[in-house]
Amino acid sequence: MMNTPEQRIQNLLTFLYGPQAAEIWPRLERLLATYRAQLPARAPTPEIPWSERDAILITYADQFSAPGQTPLQSLAEFLETYLGEAVSGVHLLPFYPYSSDDGFSVVDYRAVAPRAGTWADIPRLDARYRLMFDAVINHISRHSAWFQGYVRGEEPFSGYFIEVAPEIDLSGVTRPRTLPLLTPVETARGIKHVWTTFSEDQVDLNYANPEVLLEMVDLLLFYVSKGAEIIRLDAIAYLWKEIGTTCIHLPQTHAVVKLWRAVLDAVAPDVILITETNVPHAENISYFGDGADEAQWVYQFPLAPLVLHAFQTGDARKLTAWAASLETPSPRTTFFNFIASHDGIGVRPAEGLLSAEEINALAEQTLAHGGRVSYRRRADGSQVVYELNITLFDALNDPVRPDEALDVRRFLASQAIMLSLAGVPGIYVHSLLGSRNCEGCVDASGRARSINREKFTLPGLAPMLANPGSPRGQVLSGYLHLLRLRRAHPAFHPHTAQRVVVLHDKVFALRRATEDGRVVIVLINVAGESVEVTINLLAWGAGSRHFWRDLVAGGVFEPQEGYLFLTLRGYQFVWLSGLADNTVIDSLP
Repeated sequence: MMNTPEQRIQNLLTFLYGPQAAEIWPRLERLLATYRAQLPARAPTPEIPWSERDAILITYADQFSAPGQTPLQSLAEFLETYLGEAVSGVHLLPFYPYSSDDGFSVVDYRAVAPRAGTWADIPRLDARYRLMFDAVINHISRHSAWFQGYVRGEEPFSGYFIEVAPEIDLSGVTRPRTLPLLTPVETARGIKHVWTTFSEDQVDLNYANPEVLLEMVDLLLFYVSKGAEIIRLDAIAYLWKEIGTTCIHLPQTHAVVKLWRAVLDAVAPDVILITETNVPHAENISYFGDGADEAQWVYQFPLAPLVLHAFQTGDARKLTAWAASLETPSPRTTFFNFIASHDGIGVRPAEGLLSAEEINALAEQTLAHGGRVSYRRRADGSQVVYELNITLFDALNDPVRPDEALDVRRFLASQAIMLSLAGVPGIYVHSLLGSRNCEGCVDASGRARSINREKFTLPGLAPMLANPGSPRGQVLSGYLHLLRLRRAHPAFHPHTAQRVVVLHDKVFALRRATEDGRVVIVLINVAGESVEVTINLLAWGAGSRHFWRDLVAGGVFEPQEGYLFLTLRGYQFVWLSGLADNTVIDSLP
């Protein structure tokens, strides 16, 4: 019999803190009881609490503004006016007071940044959409009350951060950036060197101190009380530090994630944990745990660089080979598929999937298209490409040589790949709007990532979205069309059968099929020239269909002796749905 959440918590506390666990558990138990009493009664959780109707918009809380409104109110107006039910959820990037990194240097975890609005603005969003909150809990701003208390030598903050003597050898620590790992700080006890994985303004927290863990359990449940149905664990891979190790993916880190999962299972079992780990694929999916004890969702990081590579080369073979290998450990887990985000396009997850030359080619195209490239330092001191800083639209399309119709078609084809794959799609707001590089944003902030973080006024944006001939209008209308088709067809459920098929070097092809035999065949041409394809319907497990309709464009195709013959023009994509529902032969060559 599986342990109860409370038993799992106690076992994990013992693993993390040894004999101290006996003192920590009663305090944590009281915390759980407090939130159980505070949280409203919840309906029974479905065994699989997500479906083809789920798609998550990723956006800053202050992404939009309008006279007389807080930005959170403007965001709600944008959603209600333009998206409606096309998305089911909203990932609000950190909306707390911060000192740098556009929200990821949090000053106060429990407050809403005045520039975004107030907690009173959240229920309007929560009434219609699943909300994802960020838990930026690997580190906190040096301007926070916690760190300032540490500087002054106040309790309990003196043990909240990690001090390391500068002569200690930390060369084996995995680094996501080229900045120094330790930052000297003047404290009441003299100069101390504190651990700063990401920047001198983002000071890592010390989870070897159980007081920090208890603070974070309280914080996660506070977010649940404020409407979070999905909690994103930011930069979670670096959480636990152990001198003499790589300090990434340590067993203690996984144990902390499992503990938080058990806490939510005990108090709010409908809440989903998602881990953000910008690392190679095998390391990334380790955060699924055994399929029941860790994160329900993990970010699908290799998808973005592989999609970019496919469109850059006009060759889908590497994307196809990787997609064919995908699986999750249980129906209680799924991938969060995304191609663009507030960060750049990470290429480290493509290590082992793309060669160094192919990754460098992506970096060269990024620079040629007006973007920037960020690097990380290896243990031997060498630098390698870490992240491409560019909007997805400009990563795919050369802004120096625009071809409006072709550019929009190419861009939507890339999104069709993401929307077709098993999992829940995450759509960055700038992809939804077909945004170009924001050079002024980089100039204003001095940060490369700002190129993909432009903010809008609703009155200024509205005319562009209302104009069906504008690039933004074309991207938005095309995207909404795909989202509505996807949510209407059960074959796109995150857990329906997915078979990736080798059909043509230039075509990404897969079959999605429900248990009762409803099938969608996905064909996406990643090249600019036309491609002829032949589909053996019997081999695809769909030989009984008399006609096939393209959900995207509406055309109807009739098989000839069990075969479909199609010509896909450059960057064309089709979702073919069988019009006769008979027995599906579940076999592929």
